[in-house]
Amino acid sequence: MPEFALTTPYGTLIALVAMAGVTYLCRASGVIFMNRIAIGPRLARALRALPGSIVIATILPIAAQAGSPAFLGIAAAIGAMIATRMEVAAIAAGLVAIALARALGL
Repeated sequence: MPEFALTTPYGTLIALVAMAGVTYLCRASGVIFMNRIAIGPRLARALRALPGSIVIATILPIAAQAGSPAFLGIAAAIGAMIATRMEVAAIAAGLVAIALARALGL
């Protein structure tokens, strides 16, 4: 996309439409390609594990930068999720653990 297109009054709109188009093409190509592939047990297992690995790849660098309160929050959230199987309880437990850790000066 030419640089001058983003400096026009409609530059933001152009950028949003372009990003939406690229996102749609990525999703549509995934559906088209996966319809042509036989999903065996190994591939199915890998696809089920993929969301967790994306979350971990996103969260761990942030936690490493934030320090021990973040790791305590993650541990509390994992524990709450195992105990309750409720996302809201896990988020609340993680936030409370982080707040307490920071209040205690960790």
